[in-house]
Amino acid sequence: MSLTEEQKNRLLKLAGDAIRYGLETGKRLTVDSDDFPGELASHRASFVTLERNGQLRGCIGRLEPCRPLAQDVAENAFSAAFRDPRFEPLDSHELAGLDIHISILSPAAAIQFDSEPELVRQLRPGIDGLILEEGRRRATFLPSVWESLPSPAEFVQHLKLKAGLPADYWSDTLRAYRYTAEYIP
Repeated sequence: MSLTEEQKNRLLKLAGDAIRYGLETGKRLTVDSDDFPGELASHRASFVTLERNGQLRGCIGRLEPCRPLAQDVAENAFSAAFRDPRFEPLDSHELAGLDIHISILSPAAAIQFDSEPELVRQLRPGIDGLILEEGRRRATFLPSVWESLPSPAEFVQHLKLKAGLPADYWSDTLRAYRYTAEYIP
């Protein structure tokens, strides 16, 4: 998917509108897909990341598409602002200086590997988002995380920690999937 600048701006505005509506009403913004034709109405998975003063303030999304992109962005923006369990709900005084980033995900593809070094060798820094699964444990890092974890080995180790596994954990049942993302800063 390659969105036009106008479509990207519409999604950023929609995310901001969803957050402001949530602050004003405490409710989610209802999005009519008919108002967002074409690519914005296609079923795509997205994440909305909020930053304030360069620090993470919330990040929520889905790995699989389940609704039109415009609806997904509005829902994820609301959830990133008010439902991310790592943070208190956003307060109106935090709107100033709030940066909104949207990542639109490609479908995930399984990575075949027999060892952690083999998995690490297959990763494309700055390009791949990664999902790790072990039993009921599952975690992902968006491609933008490469900015803070540029080493593929560290990327995998930190993702294991995020999934609740030890950094040196290894099992033959560990599964990995890669995806890319169109990033809207």
